Amino acid sequence: MSAASESPSGRKIAILASRVGADEKRLFDACERRGVPFDHVDTRRQWFLAGRREVPWNLALNREIGQVRAVYAARSLAAAGVELVNSAEATEVCGDKWRTTMALEAAQVPAPRTALGLTPQAALDALDSIGYPALIKPLVGSWGRLVARLPDRVSAEGVLEYVAALSGPQSHLGYVQELIDKPDRDIRVIVVGGQVLGAVYRTSESLRTNVALGGQARPCEVTPEIAKLSLDAAAAVGAEIAGVDLIEDQDGRLLVLEVNHRVEFTGFQSALGDRVDVAGLIVDHLRERVQR
Repeated sequence: MSAASESPSGRKIAILASRVGADEKRLFDACERRGVPFDHVDTRRQWFLAGRREVPWNLALNREIGQVRAVYAARSLAAAGVELVNSAEATEVCGDKWRTTMALEAAQVPAPRTALGLTPQAALDALDSIGYPALIKPLVGSWGRLVARLPDRVSAEGVLEYVAALSGPQSHLGYVQELIDKPDRDIRVIVVGGQVLGAVYRTSESLRTNVALGGQARPCEVTPEIAKLSLDAAAAVGAEIAGVDLIEDQDGRLLVLEVNHRVEFTGFQSALGDRVDVAGLIVDHLRERVQR
């Protein structure tokens, strides 16, 4: 859909997505079952005219997978008077691991010890403080891409030498984090509109437990601690819809590892079955928002 040429058409929802996967199809189906009018907006074809506010949507669900497009689409729609779920601010915070870390720290939400080195050498110094083994992660990215385990200083020197040779100033920033000695699983919790929909364990033989990369999901009991920590994490980053990833240390203490603003829920839905309808509950939240 091209930008700004359509006339306003009532309380219609835009679903922003350049890639239509299983989750987006579930959301489309949930809108149709509930009689909620919506447009699928392919952000690869979307443009905005500065200063023009005539757009045909009151509310937009941001499912754009590309972080840069997601942020600029959100900012542009917000300037045109469209409400965003999640907000542009939440999208920016969740899409940047260091900004997420700072938001969690400001809200006193427990997370692994983390540091940001403004150069590769500074990151190496930070690792000496954090200790080994540790992890180095890209500031922007999903599915655990480019996450590297650093067992000792020698391996860190090798990885950071490679980092120093990358192009682009952001690539030279070193986001490093202590490696938590944990079970071979993490916990994914989905939060929608201040409510916890459920939780699943994600297990894998590798460092990455993402279901999209072959991890397995099974139901996890939502304890009061899991619920509180997940709600606190979503609130800290300002996300109405969030996938909160938790890990357990060897003492059973829960820590927030990540907060996702564009939560993927296929594995979550499969694990919980008919106990929860994630797409339906998201659309119910959108319908409530658009009717305010």
